[in-house]
Amino acid sequence: MIQIIDKHFCCGCEGCVQICPKQCISFNEDEKGFRYPLVDKDICINCGLCDKVCPFLNLTNTRNPIKVIAAINPDEELRMKSSSGGIFTILAEHTIKAGGVVFGACFDDKWEVKHDFVDTVDGISTFRGAKYVQSKICRAFIKVKTFLDKDRKVLFSGTGCQIAGLRKFLRKEYDNLLTVEIACHGVPSPAVWRAYINKVAKGNLSKIRNINFRDKRNGWNGYGLAITTNEETIYERASENQYMQSFLRDLCLRPSCSNCPSKKGASGAALIIGDFWGVESIRPEIYDNKGCSLVVINSAYGEQIINELNINHSKITYEDGYRYNPCFISPLSENRYAPIFWSKFKKHGIDACKTTISIINNNKLIRILALIYSKLILRD
Repeated sequence: MIQIIDKHFCCGCEGCVQICPKQCISFNEDEKGFRYPLVDKDICINCGLCDKVCPFLNLTNTRNPIKVIAAINPDEELRMKSSSGGIFTILAEHTIKAGGVVFGACFDDKWEVKHDFVDTVDGISTFRGAKYVQSKICRAFIKVKTFLDKDRKVLFSGTGCQIAGLRKFLRKEYDNLLTVEIACHGVPSPAVWRAYINKVAKGNLSKIRNINFRDKRNGWNGYGLAITTNEETIYERASENQYMQSFLRDLCLRPSCSNCPSKKGASGAALIIGDFWGVESIRPEIYDNKGCSLVVINSAYGEQIINELNINHSKITYEDGYRYNPCFISPLSENRYAPIFWSKFKKHGIDACKTTISIINNNKLIRILALIYSKLILRD
């Protein structure tokens, strides 16, 4: 029976909920907006299946990739609509044109994030672009298995822990499954996202028409968050946006993200894709500030699919790939100011980010001044 004693050991993949034969496990949101399993002990038959699919209870060995490439979608328009180099879109199109289905993260009617599937090329746009909120998997794993057992090709994209959860849920390898891990910095709280989006929309979410976490109007390196409503487009650079800063500064991330069991290929994903940050230093000849993807190829099937795509790519070393984007191989460290953020979030909502960052900056200034003062004293 699955029991969460320490929240650092539950990634919220929802595999336990979907594998349960008695459907006696529900997912309930805690005070920070993260969902955790709760077992109805009166119905549970102690079959142990929930424990067998848990990524934390069944750790997988890390592995070195077959190949690592820098890749760009040659369709300029699609690349500009994508978070980095537009490789997910071309992978999804390849799957659907072969008669398959694609699973990914999309917004629901309340602008929260969930996992769903599409089987048309037009439908891919709902998955395109980063969604910096933890998605609800719901019954996605069950649907994946249904398609696989019908011999449909399936592309499943998600965070490393979601990929790990899916593979343990399936309990066997499928030749018609392509798993694509999205390189993950960590998953922010849905509660913090709700607080932010409700403030921006002034409580009227129905007027929102589009959300883009990685708007490139100022270039890929200077991306911002853009929210389009019936009346206007609200845009802020990531460096100035409260929600993005609460995420990027690790103030509102799930506790398990600092204890991630799925880095360095341990998720079992055939491919890992993300931003090739630092490309301007490592491969300046292909840099144009419009986005470049880093693709880590972990399996023969993943390599076969990549070879079938029409993409601009060049081989790089694994070390060059993660040099400026360490989330490919390492979990983040917990921010020691996160408890301050959560304390203030209860009272002030999303404005907790501004006040917490102010405290962080003031403390840094004090430390710098103290260091300067101590050096002056030693000099005297």
